[in-house]
Amino acid sequence: MQDHGFLFNSFVFLAAAVLIVPFAKRGGLGSVLGYLIAGVAIGPFVLGLISDATDILHFAEFGVVMMLFLIGLELEPRMLLRLRRPILGLGGLQVVITTIAIAAFSMLVGLAWQSALAVGMALALSSTAIALQTLDERHLASTPGGRSAFSTLLFQDIAVIPMLAL
Repeated sequence: MQDHGFLFNSFVFLAAAVLIVPFAKRGGLGSVLGYLIAGVAIGPFVLGLISDATDILHFAEFGVVMMLFLIGLELEPRMLLRLRRPILGLGGLQVVITTIAIAAFSMLVGLAWQSALAVGMALALSSTAIALQTLDERHLASTPGGRSAFSTLLFQDIAVIPMLAL
């Protein structure tokens, strides 16, 4: 299908989300999986309603910016201060141990140490959007485990900057 412009693509993205996500949530799959199903459905390999990767990229970037903005709105400075030890301790430990383990495995299968380190750092990170959405949907965000997960995710988000610089 030919490109009908940004307005049409925006309508298709929103309509697919509004139609498919509630069914996924009712089916126990969660909204994140619902968004993935909606994307597959409207993408070039099923219905073909959206085929221009540039339009998809712009819409996705906007979604990431909005997600980060919402996380920032929910962050209380006092809570951040309370969680500083878990953020640095638990989050740092998770990133370092996972990076080392994956890098070591990568070197065992034949990658150079530089490539193995890059693979280890990339795979040591999680998707904050998916994890936070899942914690919220299952009402686990305010539990001790949810706070630990949030601390780890926050450290990972901060750790991306030096990882990219390296």
